[in-house]
Amino acid sequence: MPSSPHQKMKLLYLMKIFLERTDEDHALTLQEILSALLEYGIQAERKSIYSDLELLRQYGLDIEMRRSKTFNYYVASRQFELPELKLLVDAVQSSRFITYKKSHELIKKLSSLTSTHQARQLRRQVFVTERPKAMNESVYYNIDAIHTAINDGLKISFKYFDYDLRKTRAYRRDGELYKHTPLALCWNDDKYYLLCYNAKYDSFTHYRVDRMNTVSVCEEKAEKIDHKRFNISEHIKQVFGMYSGEVIKAKLRFDNSLINTVLDRFGTDIGLHKSGDCFEINVEISESLVFLGWIAQFGNKAEIMAPDSLREAMNSLIKELSSKYNGGL
Repeated sequence: MPSSPHQKMKLLYLMKIFLERTDEDHALTLQEILSALLEYGIQAERKSIYSDLELLRQYGLDIEMRRSKTFNYYVASRQFELPELKLLVDAVQSSRFITYKKSHELIKKLSSLTSTHQARQLRRQVFVTERPKAMNESVYYNIDAIHTAINDGLKISFKYFDYDLRKTRAYRRDGELYKHTPLALCWNDDKYYLLCYNAKYDSFTHYRVDRMNTVSVCEEKAEKIDHKRFNISEHIKQVFGMYSGEVIKAKLRFDNSLINTVLDRFGTDIGLHKSGDCFEINVEISESLVFLGWIAQFGNKAEIMAPDSLREAMNSLIKELSSKYNGGL
């Protein structure tokens, strides 16, 4: 049998064929395997395929045989099963901080981890729903730079911006570079935040990663942080919704029907005190409009019990909104 330039790569192409073209629902006969190899310019005898399949099994490829009218071969299991890939694809698709372009790139790479037949199911999910996505294409690389700085104990520099009514970037501080000690990346309310230490004010600040630009790792060493006074999980709970405000102790009352919502927000370790058809909790929160808005969405099923200053803040907000909507009556 004449040898082709690709003949020495026979085993590699055979593995490629099995990974791309087979799964539990799509198997190949020996003749189909030989035909597929010919597409790559490789000729093979039926007897050699048996030994090649055994070598691939020894390598770790889970090739199984199913008998019907003929013998059919397929990859039975992979590093990622289809339900796992669907989960990852959905996470990428629904993530707001990943742009449309980067979402498609990641989904395409995830699709390569299964057969072409199953990959169609993953690609179909891309068009299921329309979700808001970030407009900052550099987010993907910002995250990588931030992780590098945190791991190497270095500061980062970046520009920070908002969008104006024309959907163009309006840089804060007239485009001046921020320079901070990065502490951690935090996923909150479907957004990515960077938690930094501001040495100038000896305080912690937060930045939306999708609103950061020109992120660079500095040569300057990061500030030393007293980790006894910085607990990431507690800090996130206090800075409710990632909006700054004075941290205060509050007593809240909720209708029993909101138990799942409250546990989702404050965690399962929180103490609950039953009170008829309601329950009460004592928590530390950040006094802000975000918190008041969160409470307001539950209507008469949630109430701020204490402190009086927080009750008054809610009362003032309600009066302000009432005045706005009743102003024309």
